[in-house]
Amino acid sequence: MDWSAKQYVKFEDERTRPARDLLAAVPTRDPRRVVDLGCGPGNTTELLLNRFPKAEIVGIDSSPDMVTNARARLRNIAFEVADLTTWRPNPAAPADIIYSNAVFQWIAGHDTILPRLAGLLPSGGSLAIQMPDNLDEPSHVAMREVARTGPWAAKLAAAEGRRTSIGSPAFYYDLLAPHVARVDVWRTVYNHPLDGVDAIVEWFKGSGLRPFLTALDPAERQAYLAAYRAAIAPHYPLTADGKVLLPFPRLFIVATR
Repeated sequence: MDWSAKQYVKFEDERTRPARDLLAAVPTRDPRRVVDLGCGPGNTTELLLNRFPKAEIVGIDSSPDMVTNARARLRNIAFEVADLTTWRPNPAAPADIIYSNAVFQWIAGHDTILPRLAGLLPSGGSLAIQMPDNLDEPSHVAMREVARTGPWAAKLAAAEGRRTSIGSPAFYYDLLAPHVARVDVWRTVYNHPLDGVDAIVEWFKGSGLRPFLTALDPAERQAYLAAYRAAIAPHYPLTADGKVLLPFPRLFIVATR
């Protein structure tokens, strides 16, 4: 699936807020090496650089477009294109912090990948993960319903499976607790004030809508977006100042060895 850094950063401030909250909960101090796993266009990597200016920081992403933009943004940081499901650090240079913001909702196999990553940490190291937990929100229910009921149904039959259904806080606690000294899991719902329903469409064009849109030709894409907008509009009424609130649940995990 193709990713567009330009579309993604249209809401950079809002997308970066959970990344800041995740970073604030990491207890590891004075790390030598920090890895931003799924670094995107570098906005989260910049947070890590500001928090840990003495550390060696590496950004990893599976999207060449994201890595190109990250390199342009932070020229003194090493960025690499790699498969996030199989990535592991150099054994001679282990990562003290493996940080991953809004990535693992796209990656299946949490029951094997996350314990493996936790096991790569040295004593005192942290695995910090944040994932959107919004598949049951109107914004995402509509993506699937419009895909199933439109003339593009056959083309989009596999699109909804691109997102991974994430587990409960208890699932991740039980999964990681045997491998680390401490697991901190919490869920937060952000309510983002946006400039109308069109802004919600623009937001998800950079993330959740990508699997649906990339499978369609330009004319189908416009028709799908129009149907999607009509489907979500009743769920996001205008506030008193003319904006709409986008409730956005996210799950946070910090596992420390």
